[in-house]
Amino acid sequence: MDDGASSKERSFKEQRVREVSFIYYMRGDIKKAIYDFSLKRECVPRYFEGFGKRPDSFQYEGDVLEQVKRGATSFHCSEELWDDVLEINNEMSRDEFNELRCGWDLLLDIDSPYLEYSKIYAEILISVLKFHGIDNVGVKFSGSKGFHVIVPWGAFPEEIYGKKTKDMFPEWPRLICEYLGSIIQPKLADKILHDDSLKEIAKKTGREESELVVRECVSCHRPAVKKNLIHWICPACKNEIDAEEGMYNNRRKSKCPNPECRTELFEASREEMHYCKYCEVNSKRNPEMFEEKERFDTDKLIEADLILVSPRHLFRMPYSLHEKTALSSVVIDKDKIKDFQITDARPLKVKVDEFYVDVRKDEGKELLLQALDWKEQKDRYERIVEDMKKGADKLEGVGNKPKHSGEFKQIIIPEPPEEIFPPQIKLILNGLKHDGRKRALFVLLSFFKSLGAKDEWIEKKVFEWNEKNYHPLKKGYLLGQLNWYRKGPLRLPPNFGNDIYQELGVDEIDELVRQTKNPVSYAVKKWFQLGMGR
Repeated sequence: MDDGASSKERSFKEQRVREVSFIYYMRGDIKKAIYDFSLKRECVPRYFEGFGKRPDSFQYEGDVLEQVKRGATSFHCSEELWDDVLEINNEMSRDEFNELRCGWDLLLDIDSPYLEYSKIYAEILISVLKFHGIDNVGVKFSGSKGFHVIVPWGAFPEEIYGKKTKDMFPEWPRLICEYLGSIIQPKLADKILHDDSLKEIAKKTGREESELVVRECVSCHRPAVKKNLIHWICPACKNEIDAEEGMYNNRRKSKCPNPECRTELFEASREEMHYCKYCEVNSKRNPEMFEEKERFDTDKLIEADLILVSPRHLFRMPYSLHEKTALSSVVIDKDKIKDFQITDARPLKVKVDEFYVDVRKDEGKELLLQALDWKEQKDRYERIVEDMKKGADKLEGVGNKPKHSGEFKQIIIPEPPEEIFPPQIKLILNGLKHDGRKRALFVLLSFFKSLGAKDEWIEKKVFEWNEKNYHPLKKGYLLGQLNWYRKGPLRLPPNFGNDIYQELGVDEIDELVRQTKNPVSYAVKKWFQLGMGR
């Protein structure tokens, strides 16, 4: 399209939006909805293509229409809540921002080129939030092809682990988004494949079926990457080497590894293979470790990015218009997402509802704690794997790494005996006499799964433990958690230094606790000390 045609298209879109804007924003219920949501937020008008000055905020409900009279077509606001918006400036230090900030909302952005897949993602997200104890969330249409889901600030505790929650922006909301994304991606693939075949998905998205299929590592269930296995020949000493791409061709000239030769290598052939960088195995050496399932890489299909978290980031306000579509960012009933149609967002058809819903005190505490624990486990697991690669003590991790094989072998204990349990786990298994049962369950399930215990054994152990608690958890909750961990990725329990053990009243230390960092490391080391691992 030439510049003239582009200009005409922009003019048409702008004219269409401006024609509807004044009539739309004159509605009393629309002005009130926008103003009520703006309280304590930085609010900035957009004049079709450009934003207004910052910082800015509404002082009165009538300011909405005044901005429209000046040419505003939409309104955008911050996730952060401020004591005095107009005091914000770019020269402030982090401490000054923290002092002025009085809270933040968890704002989750679901944005896909395909509205139907955005709906599926949103429904799964709502169910995952509910699983973590969050029932009260707001949902709105983005105005284009996605949705915004909000968990209001009042759902989160004021302080955790000695840190003020309001000061942990953007780190903690960003972490929650990463945690939720790690849970949702596999569920999203299963749901979409349940509804559509790969052929139908390829047709809808304009892709080849082969682009959507992934080869999966059967150990960690992560998508494998394609690499080349190169056959090198040394013309001098006739040394032949099969090496993964990047091992001998990462220099300008690839040379023979024989220190007495060092002749430039000749590439005889190369063969494509699949490689799991987490388990360090490839399909050439271990073909049984890879399986092609009827699933696909959702990152290639749906760009549903939850991470709409950065300092002073703005998002479209509820009931604001969208410049590209002339549609309203209308609020949707969280239980009727699948029924939503684009026509429901037409400005003259909009019915106003509450986006910023009432929440229970500490409703989001469990989600935040789980996200913090997940991050700690993820970092710890990565450090353990890195240590293994560097030749660290085989007993200090969750398994051992055989020499020369380049492969990581996990220790599997189908029915771990209590003799190898650290004192913290033993005390938890005696039952809790106070609150903290859900967090204790998280520790137990992570510990048992990391040891490779059988699902039937874990279920029996957990139900026995539950009966010893001062007030047993509901059977449905236990079954839900067991199913969650059965299908989910490996999650190590918190390190011994984590505050959770002190909070649960089980922070007991023995000599082996001092020598190890994690309950799994403790159990594996004890397993070998008692001669059970031979």
